[in-house]
Amino acid sequence: MAYYYLVSQLPNISSAEGKTALPLNVESFKELAGRYISQAEKAVLNGLSLVPPKELASTGSAFLDTWYEKERNLRFALAQIRAQKLKKDSVPLPSGCTADIIAAARTAVGMDSPLSAEQFLYDYRLRLLDELRPMDGFSMDAVYAYGLRLMLVERMRKFEVENGKTSYHKIYDTILDGDK
Repeated sequence: MAYYYLVSQLPNISSAEGKTALPLNVESFKELAGRYISQAEKAVLNGLSLVPPKELASTGSAFLDTWYEKERNLRFALAQIRAQKLKKDSVPLPSGCTADIIAAARTAVGMDSPLSAEQFLYDYRLRLLDELRPMDGFSMDAVYAYGLRLMLVERMRKFEVENGKTSYHKIYDTILDGDK
């Protein structure tokens, strides 16, 4: 309940809004939140990222630590499945990599369209955030969860089909040329 005034000011963000402007961007969110939180919490908030650290390290938030662990495991699973598909060596999966994470990675890698795979992973991550969301909607963890959701929505809105196809084919051709 300590962050009631902050959380009550945060506008609802919907992943289904399409390409309409978000009521708040990540920079504005961090600036607003920075008015209500301690310096230590601000440091964690400013370090908030969709890319988890490669090494396990405590953030001081059980919610964020769990989120980063699951995201790290998802990325390892994606890397391993992609490597197996290309018949390359891969790093073993971390012990915390659960069956649902492996299933999500397999589904994403098996999709024909990279955009479809990104959309699937986006939906998976939003569901995961909802599952991990703290019971206290006015806690600092709820603020972190809001920030991650906002980052996910902003990231997904940047995808453009035609630019993505062109970029995908360039990268794919580079990889194939490197194997020769």
